[in-house]
Amino acid sequence: MSQQIANKGRIAVSLATLASFVPGLAALYFWRLQANPPQANNPPAAQPAPEVPVVRNVTSLGRIEPRGEVITVSGTSGSRISELLVSEGQQVQQGEILAYLEDYDEKLAEKNLAASQLAEAQVRYDSSTKFGEAQIKEAETRIAQIESPQSYEVEAQKARVKQLTAELNTTRKDYQRNQFLVDEGAVSQQVLDENAVNFYSKEAELDNAKAELAQLTEARTQNLANARAQLESARAELAQTQSEIEVQSAQSNLELAEASLERTIVRAPRPGQVLDIAAYSGEVVGDDGILQLGDIEQMYVVAEVYESDIQEIELGQTAIVTDPSLPRAITGTVERVSSQIGRNDILDNDPAADTDSRVIEVKIRLNEEDSSLVAGLINLQVDVEIESGDVSLTP
Repeated sequence: MSQQIANKGRIAVSLATLASFVPGLAALYFWRLQANPPQANNPPAAQPAPEVPVVRNVTSLGRIEPRGEVITVSGTSGSRISELLVSEGQQVQQGEILAYLEDYDEKLAEKNLAASQLAEAQVRYDSSTKFGEAQIKEAETRIAQIESPQSYEVEAQKARVKQLTAELNTTRKDYQRNQFLVDEGAVSQQVLDENAVNFYSKEAELDNAKAELAQLTEARTQNLANARAQLESARAELAQTQSEIEVQSAQSNLELAEASLERTIVRAPRPGQVLDIAAYSGEVVGDDGILQLGDIEQMYVVAEVYESDIQEIELGQTAIVTDPSLPRAITGTVERVSSQIGRNDILDNDPAADTDSRVIEVKIRLNEEDSSLVAGLINLQVDVEIESGDVSLTP
């Protein structure tokens, strides 16, 4: 019992001692807390996420069309089609006749008449030309005959006159010398008489030769003048005849008739396929023309790219074309970028889309397989995505 009391006494003393230390310990704790305040438990700063490269493609609306676009083939507005020679889907070549208009038969008859008139005029012209040329040839031949042989005759006569003149001079000297010698008695009178006969004979012969030379010269001059006049007359007559026949006028009439006939013929302006027929035989050509023609062997997509995106477009870039009506996506390459800015013609189905945007047409050539796939889908509105290759970094 006493032992228990003793133990309780010791416990009480211990508690009293501990209680005396508690205020001091508390004061010491608060003093250290003020001297060294604890650091705030802030979370670590977030590290920036790594940047991821993203390729920015250019998207736009587009339409499918054949090479060279679809062209409307027409005739004279208001004219009636006499005969249509083609059907839808038919392939035609450049210059091939597609249709005849109602005035074709009449214009064909006028053309044939003009052609026959030209042929007749040409025959007359050729005949007259041959006759006139023959007359000219005859006159030229006569001139040649006069100039050469008669010239030789004149020259020969001139030589004879010259020779006779020399001989006359010789006989004159002999006659004059013998006249002196007769007086001296060195020559007989008979010799002198013979000299006189020779002198006067030679003188007469020279006079005759000179007269003949004059006649030859005059005849040659006159003949040449006549022949040259005949030549000029033949030439003038030929020119007159040719002008009266008026082949050139007949040729002009034929050309006019051919041009008039051609206006009644409708031809294919280029190779292609007949896509649609707007007017048939017996119908009047209206605002829609006769038919539509397109070269579907090579198809294109015309994309309307916003002006703000056009700097991203380059020739040779790949384009992907999609539409719900296509069995799969089709591809092509950028072949041409227009230099003109216009308003968009292709309208988005989104009612909030901008319907009055400034766009530039980009022509995309489809590959061969995809080109044949969409040959029958002309003017189909499609979605176009052009791989511009522009890379941006996005976190």
